[in-house]
Amino acid sequence: MNEPMHWRVESEAAGTRLDSCLSRLTGLSRAHVQKLIANGCASRNRRVCKPSDKVQEGDLIALTIPQVQELAVEPQNIPLDIRYEDGDVIVVNKPRGMVVHPAPGTPDHTLVNALLYHCRDLSGIGGVLRPGIVHRIDKDTTGLLIVAKNDAAHQALADQIANRTCGRIYWALVEGNVKEYEGQIVTRIGRHPTDRKKMAVLREQEGREAVTHYRVLRRYARETLVECRLETGRTHQIRVHMAHIGHPVIGDATYGYKKQRYALEGQLLHAKELHFIHPATGESVSVQAPLPDDFALLLLKLEAQLPKNTAENDEK
Repeated sequence: MNEPMHWRVESEAAGTRLDSCLSRLTGLSRAHVQKLIANGCASRNRRVCKPSDKVQEGDLIALTIPQVQELAVEPQNIPLDIRYEDGDVIVVNKPRGMVVHPAPGTPDHTLVNALLYHCRDLSGIGGVLRPGIVHRIDKDTTGLLIVAKNDAAHQALADQIANRTCGRIYWALVEGNVKEYEGQIVTRIGRHPTDRKKMAVLREQEGREAVTHYRVLRRYARETLVECRLETGRTHQIRVHMAHIGHPVIGDATYGYKKQRYALEGQLLHAKELHFIHPATGESVSVQAPLPDDFALLLLKLEAQLPKNTAENDEK
């Protein structure tokens, strides 16, 4: 463990949140600082603290940044569908069924194992089990995920996600006909009060703000293809939000899809587009990934069942 760093809060910082204050002092992203505080690496006046604590002039704040541990995850020769790569960033099209990083019950054959075989220069901010991982998508969700090769890139990309300037666009096939052609879902999402494996829409002052923008791409007889743009990135956000408005994602039994009309191995949710500012060059980068075969084939079948020249089914 490294020696702690100490600061006295000056008058201009008084009244600000501890996580914001430490982020400015260290140059680390606010999300990274929050993780360090949650892991007991920070103190305020030598006492346990929370990210939301308001600092006052004269407060003594301290932060210890753990030493980078030797990576315990084994590289594995697993094929990767790489959609973009340079010296700072990799964008991978993740297949359904692949877990992003090792966890209890899934020690290997994850995206991280595959990335370590592909390249050893990944950022250390994500920790021993999550090198380079800036954000995640669920095991049975397909599509684009961005990975950082160094800490500077990781911090810059994490800041874009936190500041809502990183564009993440998903396609989802959902149950029923969505009435409005476009809309915004704004709730608070947190851990389900009785089922800890699930997330849920919670009451005001609970959970964290979650904002999803959606628009209808195509209506079928019993399903709707929608495009969802994430403004925030809460765990299971799109799955929870679509179920919340009465249109669970096809194949997602966890959040309410019960009519198993199709032979599916997971929900039909695909991270189709990523738009971000390159952390080194400052240029705009846009990456797209095609739908997986089972998703695309089902859309073709549904399209074939539609009446010919039905105007109400034209894409809007």
